[in-house]
Amino acid sequence: MLIKGSRRYNLRHNSERAEQPEFGKMINGQAKGRVSSLRYGICPMSFNGCEVIAVHNALVYLGKPQPLKDVAFYMERFRILMGFFGCNAFRLGKALEHFGAGYDRVSSAEDANAFIMTFWTRRPFLSMIHTVFCVREAGVIKVYNRYNNVCTTEICRSVEELAKKRCIIAIYKIS
Repeated sequence: MLIKGSRRYNLRHNSERAEQPEFGKMINGQAKGRVSSLRYGICPMSFNGCEVIAVHNALVYLGKPQPLKDVAFYMERFRILMGFFGCNAFRLGKALEHFGAGYDRVSSAEDANAFIMTFWTRRPFLSMIHTVFCVREAGVIKVYNRYNNVCTTEICRSVEELAKKRCIIAIYKIS
């Protein structure tokens, strides 16, 4: 018997019961489309899957795509409070490393062409965190999965515009 919210339960649910997002494509809007019905921890990915989606998008960017269900299954080991608070933002590098992606944990994304950034959505420790994957192109930053209910890529002119004066928790430069 599998316990709802366990790693194995979620893998079975994500493999057999949920329709998979299109393989090899970037994901935006975690509360929209196929990704919203997948599970991570005790919640649907529409609530807490931003770290999993950011790692997935980084792998797609690097030309090393993995099924989202496999990324989620590996990252279940880093969930916080059974996944209710998503994934430990300081362990994203372990997931990138596991899937063969190069990265450096940095304090600034100013010289990064591609990066994952985790930040508080409001006040530190009194709000949720959110994690996004970003690509710098032609003087702008494309932000993937910026909002959970918007299926398009957001464009920002700078990291400051992206963070909007919110406290940044971690930045991973993708290489």
